Amino acid sequence: MPASDRRNVVLLGATGSIGSSTLQVLRQHQDRLNLVGVAAGSNYQALAQICTEFGVRHAALGDDSVYPEAQAHFDSQVELHCGAAGLEEVATLAEADIVLVAVVGATGLRPTLAAIEAGKDIALANKELLVLGGAHVIEAAERKGVRLLPTDSEHNAIFQCLEGRPMAHLDQVILTASGGQFRDTPLAELSRVTPDEATRHPNWSMGPKITVDSATMANKGLELIEAHWLFGLEPERLKVVIHPQSIVHSLVQLIDGSILAQLSPPSMTFAIQHCLLYPHRAASVLPTTDFGEMLQLDFSPPDLQRYPCLELAYQALKTGGAAPAVYNAANEVAVDRFLNKKLGFLEIPQVIEHCLEGVAAMTSPTLDQLFAIDAETRTLARSCY
Repeated sequence: MPASDRRNVVLLGATGSIGSSTLQVLRQHQDRLNLVGVAAGSNYQALAQICTEFGVRHAALGDDSVYPEAQAHFDSQVELHCGAAGLEEVATLAEADIVLVAVVGATGLRPTLAAIEAGKDIALANKELLVLGGAHVIEAAERKGVRLLPTDSEHNAIFQCLEGRPMAHLDQVILTASGGQFRDTPLAELSRVTPDEATRHPNWSMGPKITVDSATMANKGLELIEAHWLFGLEPERLKVVIHPQSIVHSLVQLIDGSILAQLSPPSMTFAIQHCLLYPHRAASVLPTTDFGEMLQLDFSPPDLQRYPCLELAYQALKTGGAAPAVYNAANEVAVDRFLNKKLGFLEIPQVIEHCLEGVAAMTSPTLDQLFAIDAETRTLARSCY
């Protein structure tokens, strides 16, 4: 990439695990990437440090309650925004070329749509965003002619395997899943799982919510729904396989039986760098897989008795309409209650199922209707157990 083509990046969710990996990539490729805007929820100390390190002039805090005390921590040259409007202001900076959306949950939907309307390319690391408003995001991106670059390792792998191939050659995609930290735990013992145990992933360094989602495989359910929107595939052509090593990130099966796979170590830096530099390539931040050493790759089908959240995701995807939004909101609330020791581990899928049965799934909801359904689902999910 020529120096004149240095890409200006906005990072929404700068203080989380994805944000941390993105900063690694930015440090490695300062000659190619320039951070111009950042946002976080409430961690203003970490956000201020990022602004100082990278010379960022625009920052936003989604939690406007911390804004008064936060101002003193930022250099006078930093313009500090707050609340939902602040996120949209940073996401639509005139100088930005690409916006990496790494905020967790539904918070990222409106700033992402605003960025798309402003003509910015999107590096998408928030799977819930497409689960909640997939139809609206895809329509806006196609209408504005902007690129949606998948940053989840699984979808990024599919994107790389499909690049340059006609969709008519595609049979199905197969998303890999580690199976989480309890894949070999006897089913009878899962009722005793604690939040501390559920937030220790064997392969990935992720935030607590995503790590719990890995244990229940709700994350893979969300990724199935995301893949449906990104690649236009019906549920029958979306498969999941357990792959404990997390080295093969996804597979693409073509109509002639050939299967393509993308491999790299379990670090988000590989997928993030691919998106931020796309279509260019550069040296990776971390060493890649070494085939000079012994390497074992295992694959097995998922046990839906162990992972009921995965089966519920298929159900929501097949129902369509607002059902995926109900699935996502119910899971977010259930996981939060589990982490706060108000809900048992095995009650997470029960809350999701209860909400899928209790909230009407509209066929083609508007954006406002989706947010209303999201709120209704959260209220119902908090009342369970």
